[in-house]
Amino acid sequence: MLKKVLDKDGRNWDFLLPYLMFAIREVPQASTGYSPFELVYGRHPRGLLDIAKETWEGQTTPFKTVIEHVSMMQDRIAAVMPLVREHMEQAHEAQRRVYNRGAKMRSFNPGDKVLVLVPTAQSKFLAKWQGPYEIAGKKSEVNYKVLQPGRRKTLEIYHINLLKLWKDREALLSTPATSNPMARPTPEVPIADTLSVAQRNEVKEFLRGNTDFFSEIPGLTTVVHHDIVVEPGVRINVKPYRIPEARREAVSAEIRKMLALGIIEESHSDWSSPIVLVPKPDGSIRFCNDFRKLNAVSRFDAYPMPRVDELIAQLGTARYITTLDLTKGYWQIPLTNRAREKTAFSTPDGSFQYTRMPFGLHGAPASFQRLMDRLLKAHRRYATAYLDDVVIHSPDWQTHLVRVQAVVDSLKEAGLTANPKKCAIGSEEAKYLGYVIGRGLVKPQIDKVEAIQKWPQPQNKKQVRAFLGITGYYRRFAPNFATMASPLTDLTKGTKSGLVRWSPEADSAFKDLKRALCTQPVLVAPDFSGDFVVQTDASNVGLGAVLSQVREGEEHPVVYLSRKLNRHEQNYAIVEKECLAIKWAL
Repeated sequence: MLKKVLDKDGRNWDFLLPYLMFAIREVPQASTGYSPFELVYGRHPRGLLDIAKETWEGQTTPFKTVIEHVSMMQDRIAAVMPLVREHMEQAHEAQRRVYNRGAKMRSFNPGDKVLVLVPTAQSKFLAKWQGPYEIAGKKSEVNYKVLQPGRRKTLEIYHINLLKLWKDREALLSTPATSNPMARPTPEVPIADTLSVAQRNEVKEFLRGNTDFFSEIPGLTTVVHHDIVVEPGVRINVKPYRIPEARREAVSAEIRKMLALGIIEESHSDWSSPIVLVPKPDGSIRFCNDFRKLNAVSRFDAYPMPRVDELIAQLGTARYITTLDLTKGYWQIPLTNRAREKTAFSTPDGSFQYTRMPFGLHGAPASFQRLMDRLLKAHRRYATAYLDDVVIHSPDWQTHLVRVQAVVDSLKEAGLTANPKKCAIGSEEAKYLGYVIGRGLVKPQIDKVEAIQKWPQPQNKKQVRAFLGITGYYRRFAPNFATMASPLTDLTKGTKSGLVRWSPEADSAFKDLKRALCTQPVLVAPDFSGDFVVQTDASNVGLGAVLSQVREGEEHPVVYLSRKLNRHEQNYAIVEKECLAIKWAL
């Protein structure tokens, strides 16, 4: 009821609290089945609607003498109490089952070492594990006496929920693991080889405590829902594409898999978008949908996406990096009920519609990025996300696992899961968004560089644009990229598509770009506490600039910038072009 008041009048909600409390007195309590007013006064409260109803129907006055009222109230309360007790017992049993779900019996023996969860000295609202301390004895089934030498009270009584068994590190390393068929296996998450044995054991303990988060099964959040908004009366129904006979069994298997995971459901919608089968490198297929017609009539979500260069710059000189890849991230966001029918598609096995956000909707990236920004808002000093790729960075190991646990807790609370095979914990260098980052350096990924090195000579405008696209992503590593690429960008001019005339200038530019990006270029991560050096240059074709910093007496590039001159700027005098380069670079 309070949420409804906030939605209706978000500014003056506090003035409506007396009226809200007046209405709440008539609402039955979930556990007892009766409103607080009925339990106190033994009768149904007379609200404004009740008074109006009595007036309209001409009912007799409800007022009685004091004796009649007291007698009637006693009778009503006596009749209500057995029902209240029954409701309370049912509610208590339901609450007990929920609270004890997953709980297990624990006990300690005198002499056991334990950690104690107690408030910190800085704040009574924050608690941390302290110890180890020794169990002195058992006070009751759930309370234990704990010896705490060096504290004001050397003998204190704690509830078992505030105690955790402590095992020495040597015992952990030498004691063989016992099999527990009921326990979940520890997730197989890649751990950095550069970590020490003690650090790796801490990571394994962290993984054992988060087995429900690292899963190949996508989770389901309730924080956000994805909606598809179209104009009234609009319907999209595209004829299905033909599926080759050799692919039909693979399509049926994918449909069964998505049904089992709850990703799709059977549909009777009059909307339909065709399915598309995209081959994977391993020979299997990727099940996709062609939502272009649907995207054309649906409202676009303009939520901003983060800039990759800004995300990379935030990592700075981090020493420890952990990357998390959410399991099929889009499938972890539910669709609204009205959006489901709009995602319907037809297959030889029947018609289905998505219950989770599918790939291919133009509003999907915005919805997912909005979710991640909301969840990581409290951790933005040390954690960032580009869609389902999360990176956590720290300057030292003492704080790193604490930060990773804090981020994982936020993601778990939202109902999300991460693919253990695609995560990496505690790395000094990590692959992130096509780059290798860490140790204060930024490099392109080796496989991306190899793809550029093996790129065949383009034959048409589409292939030229594809080559410029992949090399342009790494233009920060190439000095004067725009000038070098100018002969290739000239080939893409005009609206007509088709074959391009491959000139010696274009061939030279093609080879120069490959050479510039395939000689293992390295940039340093920016240190915003230090000074920067900006150098600029200009030619008749374009502008160039390099941002650098001095480290240990040597100047290292942070980023290269470049762009082409337009036809008006090409008429500038050389001194004007040099000034334009300075203005543009800054």
